[in-house]
Amino acid sequence: MCLFQYDDDPEPEERIPAGPLYVPVRPGGAEVVVRLFRTPLGARTSVGFTGPDRLAATLGAQQPWIRLSESALRSMTEPLGVSLLTVDPTFSAPAVAAVPPVAAPLPPASPIAARSA
Repeated sequence: MCLFQYDDDPEPEERIPAGPLYVPVRPGGAEVVVRLFRTPLGARTSVGFTGPDRLAATLGAQQPWIRLSESALRSMTEPLGVSLLTVDPTFSAPAVAAVPPVAAPLPPASPIAARSA
């Protein structure tokens, strides 16, 4: 017999309100736009953090944010086809580095020069 009762433990797929979230945004003219991300498998997800320190640790101190409730964030992103919400993600890929310009390719060697070598 189990000594512990798990009546209040939610099922893994059960949505639990996350409370007020710090949501990363990007400038969009006169307003701001909620940033959407991708999971490691490529699915689109909205992201929220439970504290500004967690947001800064993952996305950098310069990342702008707004406070939204979980339900407000979900209602903003669901019409866009985004039903996933990731709270306090810990990993993020580093910023993409600029690719150095590639030099123009050399013209192909003439067949005559290749035979004489």
